[in-house]
Amino acid sequence: MPVCINAGQVRLGRFSESGRIYLLTVVVDQRQPFFVDWQLGRLVVRELRQAQEEGWGDFLTWVVMPDHMHCLVQLRDKTLAELMCRIKSRSSLAVNQALGRRGRMWQKGYHDRAVRREDDVKALARYVVANPIRAGLVTRVHDYPLWDACWL
Repeated sequence: MPVCINAGQVRLGRFSESGRIYLLTVVVDQRQPFFVDWQLGRLVVRELRQAQEEGWGDFLTWVVMPDHMHCLVQLRDKTLAELMCRIKSRSSLAVNQALGRRGRMWQKGYHDRAVRREDDVKALARYVVANPIRAGLVTRVHDYPLWDACWL
């Protein structure tokens, strides 16, 4: 596992709480649309699922867009920084290997929002999975290959 510099440091105002649900967004470096190729997007999906299987967090819903990713995750025993470092580093390695390239794939950092009330969860989940529709990529979410929700 790669060592993430500053992974233990929390951004001012950021708080990682085991059991809390967070909406996370991470963007591809320079907004390169790597995941127009859905097979590359599946490499990111594989890392999300692997992180869940290893007990890092429970991914309630996620969508991998051409140049960014959103996920709604309930933390387990790791911090936000540790979880994001793991997902970003391992998915970068997989995508870079598939493309025969080197270098950064994701922008530095990520955006997070702690979910405060239980009723926010489903509204945020709808927001996440509707991203491909709002972006004009599909007219029905079921036509988009890179999303999932635990309620289905």
